[in-house]
Amino acid sequence: MKTWHKAAIITLVTLAIGGIYLLSVFEHRRNPGVLPETAPDQALTPDDVAVVRMKFMTSFDDALKLQNTTVWMKNGYTMPYFPYQSGHIIFSKTKERIPSAQQLDIKKVIKAVPPADTDDGISHGTRQAFAIFSLPHSPDLYATVIGAIDGSQEECFCDVLFYYDDPHTIYDNWPKNIWAAVDAHQVIPGMNELQTRMSIGQDQHVDSADEGTRTVTYNQAGKKWTITFVDNKVTKIQTQ
Repeated sequence: MKTWHKAAIITLVTLAIGGIYLLSVFEHRRNPGVLPETAPDQALTPDDVAVVRMKFMTSFDDALKLQNTTVWMKNGYTMPYFPYQSGHIIFSKTKERIPSAQQLDIKKVIKAVPPADTDDGISHGTRQAFAIFSLPHSPDLYATVIGAIDGSQEECFCDVLFYYDDPHTIYDNWPKNIWAAVDAHQVIPGMNELQTRMSIGQDQHVDSADEGTRTVTYNQAGKKWTITFVDNKVTKIQTQ
């Protein structure tokens, strides 16, 4: 085979792979998170087409871009946070779990070695990456893990953990009573699954893969909610 033939084939394969990648990125940006599959003849909802920005951070150096920015917790009631004082993370004084949609003003991103018995939901590796942040109207600083470093291998989970825009603006189509319930971390009849996750978090167990028509049990920092959905609306609420 002639050299130019080989070059042409390599170019075509590269373009094909690139096209598939760009298509997958577009789909992920347009329809991120856990969303119901939409049948071809089913109209998209405003929630389906809401734009949730992704930053595709994969390394500690990428995560440094979060410094001096504001984010909102996407993976609610799953990530513990700790006081940060005098340049140190106080792992012995966990502050429970960060609520859904909580605003975090990130001051800096650091590396630290947590104690072996600290369970923060992410592999320890040799070190972890932490976001140091404050909460609105408070001067206190806290730390939460955002990635793991093991030798030359680095992982960063910022796109899973954070919204980069205020979710009130992302989902500005939600009625005021829904947002009032979300802001109070409560569940009311008529909420859909996305709104419920936004309110009481991502720590959930389901009885079916049929999102919108199933019963889901949520662990909201120790409070158990058992929610039944029919046609993607809350119809029954039980707590314990």
